[in-house]
Amino acid sequence: MQVLSVHSLQILDVGQAVIHNQLTLGAEYDQWVSEGGRTRYIVTALAPELTAEHLQAVTNIVSSQVTRLSGRPERNGHQDGLKRSCVQFGLSGQMLDAQAMRAACLRLSAELNIDVAVQEDNAYRRNRRLVCFDMDSTLIEQEVIDELAKEAGVGDKVAEITERAMQGELDFQQSFRARVALLKGLDATVLPQIAERLTVTEGAERLISTLKSLGYKTAILSGGFQYFAEYLQEKLGIDEVHANILDVENGVVTGEVKDHIVDGARKAYLLTELAGKMGISPEQAIAVGDGANDLPMLSIAGLGVAFRAKPVVRQNANQAISSVGLDGMIFWGTLEAMRYSVQNIFDISVAYSYLTAIMLAILYFALKAMSTQ
Repeated sequence: MQVLSVHSLQILDVGQAVIHNQLTLGAEYDQWVSEGGRTRYIVTALAPELTAEHLQAVTNIVSSQVTRLSGRPERNGHQDGLKRSCVQFGLSGQMLDAQAMRAACLRLSAELNIDVAVQEDNAYRRNRRLVCFDMDSTLIEQEVIDELAKEAGVGDKVAEITERAMQGELDFQQSFRARVALLKGLDATVLPQIAERLTVTEGAERLISTLKSLGYKTAILSGGFQYFAEYLQEKLGIDEVHANILDVENGVVTGEVKDHIVDGARKAYLLTELAGKMGISPEQAIAVGDGANDLPMLSIAGLGVAFRAKPVVRQNANQAISSVGLDGMIFWGTLEAMRYSVQNIFDISVAYSYLTAIMLAILYFALKAMSTQ
C-alpha cells in the first residue's frame, strides 16, 4: 500500500490470498482459523473516492489484526452523480485497546477527509430495526430556530446562543427557553414559508427510502419544532416525530413551548420507549445527530452516528460521518442488507490479495498507455 500511495493511485479492488498456510495480509492461517470464535470487528473506510494513501494510513493502524479486505467501487459513473467508495476490513481476535484504535481512526478521518468506523461485529449489528434522527443540521441543513429568529429580527443573537448550545457550552433547556422567548410576537404565517425553503441534507432521501423498503422504522427526535418535523415526516415518509410544540395564540408566537422540552435526556427516553414498543432492545437502534444534546441517545443506541458533528460530539460518539451525505450509512456493515439494495454504488466481492491490487494498478496503466497510442 505504501508503494501505491506514493503514486497517488485510486483503488479498484483489494483482497487477500493464502500462500503456504499464511495470509498475505500478515496473519498466519492457522492462527486466524483458531481465532474464528473470538469477537469480530468491522473497520469501514468511506469517502467520495478512496486512494491508496487513504488505505495505507488505515492499514497502518490495523495491520497487525487485518484478516480480510473486500470491496470494488463502481468505476462507470452513477446515475445520480454521487460518488461513494467503501472498503471494509474484517478483524478477528481481541484488540489491545479498541478505544485507542477508534481515537486514531478519528484523527485519521480529520486528516484525510475520509470516514473510518470501528464497530463490533455482533448479532445486534446485523439486526438493527429502528433509526432515530435529529432534525436540525442532520436531516436538514439549517437550524430552524435560527431561521425563525431571522424573521423576528433577532437572528444574530439567537444564532450565537444556538452555536454555544450545540457545542455543549450551555444547558440546552435554559438556552432553548431563552431563544424561544426572543421569538415572541412573530407572525405565525411565516412558518410554512420557512418550511418550504428548508434544504434536505444530501443523501437523506435515499437513505430513508432504502430504510422503508427494508422495513426499518424511522423517527425524528428533535430539539427543534413539531411543525417542521411533521413537514419533513410527510415529505420523507418518516414513521414518527417527536419535537417541541411552539405555542401560538391568535396567529402570533407567544415565546413559549407546550409540554416537554425535547432535550438530550428526552431524546434518549423517546428512543428507549420506541424500541420498547417495537419489542426490541436499544442495541437494535441507530441514532444519528450532530449536537451535544444528541449524545445521550447516541450513547444508548446500538450504533450512535455523529453526522457532520461538532467536535465534542465526534469525540464521544461511536462513529462519525463527515465526508459524504447521510446515505453513507448504507455502506456501513450496520445496514448489511441495504448495500445489496442500492445499485451502481458498491459491488461486494469476496477476497483478493495486495498482489491483486498491484496487478490491477499495473493493468490500469498498461491499458491507459495503450489507449493513448
